[in-house]
Amino acid sequence: MPAGPASLVVPPPLHQQLWDHAHHAAPNECVGVLGGQCSEVAEGAWQAQVYVPLPNVAACPEVEYQAEPAALIQALREFRAAGLELCGIFHSHPRGPQHPSQTDIAAAGYGVPYLIADLSSGTLRAFLLPQVCEVAMRPSTGLLP
Repeated sequence: MPAGPASLVVPPPLHQQLWDHAHHAAPNECVGVLGGQCSEVAEGAWQAQVYVPLPNVAACPEVEYQAEPAALIQALREFRAAGLELCGIFHSHPRGPQHPSQTDIAAAGYGVPYLIADLSSGTLRAFLLPQVCEVAMRPSTGLLP
């Protein structure tokens, strides 16, 4: 986890990919992972570089998400092979809220930002879970930290 104030840098094209995936999956929740770098030099910023959408195999995908395990493992292997780290987990809330649900908090298992796209309000926010600390999201300047 970053040493300084937590922030997540998301390039505009990647930001668009997240919203496209969320809209395409609606009325179900979508899920995917972001790969990139964690740089303590850049005030503890995660720098997202790629997004990998994953199948949602949750029993009730309208209100919860669960990444298909084999697809998640494959994405993590691809990140490692490319010299990237897991730097975010993304999912959508088609009908809100714009903050983590109790189910999201209970299922959290990675020390990276959890991004939530709330389609009802048009907001994209990131949190460290299970403590529910908001992570500042910044657009990319095009320069890696």
